[in-house]
Amino acid sequence: MPGPTEWLLILLVVLLLFGATRLPNAARGLGRSMRIFKSEMDEMKTESNQRKGIAAQDPQQPVTGETPEQSAARLQMNQQAQPKPQGMAQPVDPNHPQQP
Repeated sequence: MPGPTEWLLILLVVLLLFGATRLPNAARGLGRSMRIFKSEMDEMKTESNQRKGIAAQDPQQPVTGETPEQSAARLQMNQQAQPKPQGMAQPVDPNHPQQP
């Protein structure tokens, strides 16, 4: 790790190479770029969390940008992934007679 004299020497060389007027502009540009990058990352996280929340709330609803085939496959996987209760009576459908 450089000591204080090395840092001073590095800063002096950078100042000589880029000049006193270009350094603040470069720092401003870097700050703007970092701010934009952070806001885009936050937006992506928020959008991802919203998609997860929508999918977790209602798995029957189609996901934006999903084809009908993808929706059908996702619904089928969700139904297979849900554990079936054991030892419970099956609901009776009055329109469909049960066979012994």
